[in-house]
Amino acid sequence: MDERFAVIAIVDYGIGNLRSAQKAFEAVGVEARLTGDRDVIATADGVVLPGVGNFGQCMGALVERDLDRACHDAIERGQPFLGICVGMQMLFATSDEAPGAVGLGIFDSNVALLPPDVVVPHMGWNQCTAIAPDSTMFSGLRDQPWMYFVHSYASPDVDEAWVAARVHHGVDVVAAVERANVWGAQFHPEKSSNLGLTLLANFASTCGLEPTDPSHADARSGRSEPGVYPSEPVSETIHD
Repeated sequence: MDERFAVIAIVDYGIGNLRSAQKAFEAVGVEARLTGDRDVIATADGVVLPGVGNFGQCMGALVERDLDRACHDAIERGQPFLGICVGMQMLFATSDEAPGAVGLGIFDSNVALLPPDVVVPHMGWNQCTAIAPDSTMFSGLRDQPWMYFVHSYASPDVDEAWVAARVHHGVDVVAAVERANVWGAQFHPEKSSNLGLTLLANFASTCGLEPTDPSHADARSGRSEPGVYPSEPVSETIHD
C-alpha cells in the first residue's frame, strides 16, 4: 500500500491525545495521519509533534522509538514542522522539569518552571500578544487572538528573532516560536476554536496543501463554539 497519502504526519510516540490534532486538521479539510513510521514521516508534506505531560517522559518515548532522529531529519530536510505544547518544549535543549533529559535542541535554550508568584498550571483561555509583524504562523488572525493554554513550564530565554507571539500570565511568556520551517505553539491550537484552526490552516498552507476556510468548520471535541472564549478551561486533565 502506498503510504504517501499521509500528507501531514502527526508523530505518534505513545503519549497524549493525538487524535484531537488529527481531527482539527480534518476540520480544515486536510488529511493527517498518526504514525510512528519514520518512512511515512520522511515523505510527509509536513510533520506535527504534539505533546502533553512530562518533558522527560515524552523525550524518553520519542528516543525509545528512534523518532527523535526522524524529527531532526525532517527539520533538516526543510519539511514544515510544528511542535504543540510539550511538543514545542521538546524543540528546546533542556527542561527543568526533567534534569538530565536532552531535548531536540533546535532552540538552544532551557525550559523553566513558571515563576513562583503566578498560578501554575497556566490553564485556560488567554490572549496572544506581541505578534511578530511578519509571522506566517499568525497570518489572518486578529490582533491578540485567544488561544487555549495548559502548561507549567515555558522558555524564558528565546532569541527575540524567533518569537512569534507572547502571552501574559503574571509575566510575559513566550507563546509561540517561528524559525524558518519550524513552528512551536505553547498553546493547543486544536482546542482553540476557529482561531486555532486558522493557525493549523496556515501550517497546512506552508506544507503546500489547500485547507478549507476555518470559519466554516464546526467546533468539535475539546473546543468551544466558534467565537466563545470561556473563563473556565475546557476538559483537560493533564498539564505540562
